[in-house]
Amino acid sequence: MSVLSLAILLLVRGFTVSAAGNCEVCVDFLYGLYGSLTSAHSELTSSLVEEELIQACTVAQGKEARLCYYLGASSDAATRVTASVSQPLASHVPIEKICQRLSSRDTQICQLRYEPQLKDLSSDGLKKLRVLELRNILTSWGEECRGCLEKHEFVSLIQEKAPLHAHSMEL
Repeated sequence: MSVLSLAILLLVRGFTVSAAGNCEVCVDFLYGLYGSLTSAHSELTSSLVEEELIQACTVAQGKEARLCYYLGASSDAATRVTASVSQPLASHVPIEKICQRLSSRDTQICQLRYEPQLKDLSSDGLKKLRVLELRNILTSWGEECRGCLEKHEFVSLIQEKAPLHAHSMEL
C-alpha cells in the first residue's frame, strides 16, 4: 500500500513541476519583477507589487505583453486579475506556484512560449528558416525589409543587421 501512495505522490509532484516548467513566459517575467521588487524594497505589499506589475507591463513587449494582457495589467485588457499575482508575490509564494494557479484560471497563460533564439547566422542556417520566421526576426529587431520578394533578400538583410542586434540574441 505504501508503494502505491509513494508512486502517486511522485506522479503528482512530477506533474506539478512539469506544469510549472511549461509556463516559461510567466515564470521568467514574474522572476524579473520579483527580483526588481526585492532589490528595491525591503517590505512588499500587495498594492506596491500591483503598481510595479502595471509599470512593468507598460514597457513589456512580445509574449510578455500578451501575458500582461491575460493578467489584466495592460491598458487594453478586458479583465483584471492582477490581485492573483500581487497578493501571492507580496507573500513570497514561489513563482512557479503562482503561474500554476494562474494557469488553472486561464490556460493561455502557460501556453505562451518565447520564440526560439537565433544561434546560427550563417547563410546556410538562415536559409533553413521560412520567410515568415525571417520576417519575425527582423520585426523583433525593429527592422523591416521593404521591397524584399525573395528569401535571399531577407537572409542578406539579417546578416547585414545582425551586428547591430547582437546584444538581443543568444549567440
